[in-house]
Amino acid sequence: MRLNTIKPSPGSKRPRLRVGRGASAGQGKTCGRGVKGQRARKGGYHKVGFEGGQMPLQRRMPKVGFRSALKATRAEVRLDELAKVEAAVIDLAALKAANIVPAHTELAKVVLSGAISKPVKLKGLGATKGARAAIEAAGGSLEA
Repeated sequence: MRLNTIKPSPGSKRPRLRVGRGASAGQGKTCGRGVKGQRARKGGYHKVGFEGGQMPLQRRMPKVGFRSALKATRAEVRLDELAKVEAAVIDLAALKAANIVPAHTELAKVVLSGAISKPVKLKGLGATKGARAAIEAAGGSLEA
C-alpha cells in the first residue's frame, strides 16, 4: 500500500445532496426545508434544545444528586495494591509512580479491601480503622 493509492472505502463518501434543482431531482421548490417559518429562512438560527419559547426538556427535568469537585483529587487505595509498590516508604509520590492513583491526586486513603502480608511503611496517607489494623498486624506502620 502506498500513500497515493489510499482511498476511502466504497460507499463511505456519499455525494453532496444538490437541492433546488427541480421537482425531478427530488429536492426542488422548498429544498427539503418545509413551508415558511424560521427554519425555512436563509439565516434561520435557533439554539440546540430550543423549543419555541416553551421550557426546554433539559430545564424541565429535575436535577438529581450532588457532584463533588473534590472527587477528582481524592483516591482510594486497596490493601492488595500496596503490595505492588516497590518502595521502602510508601507515600503519594510512590503510589503515583506505581500507577495506583491518578497523577492529579492530592489525597489518598487506604481502605480495607484485599489482604496484605508484607510489612509496609506508609507516610502521609490516610487509612481506615480496619486498614490500619491490618497493616499493623502484618508488621507495617503508619505515620502522618
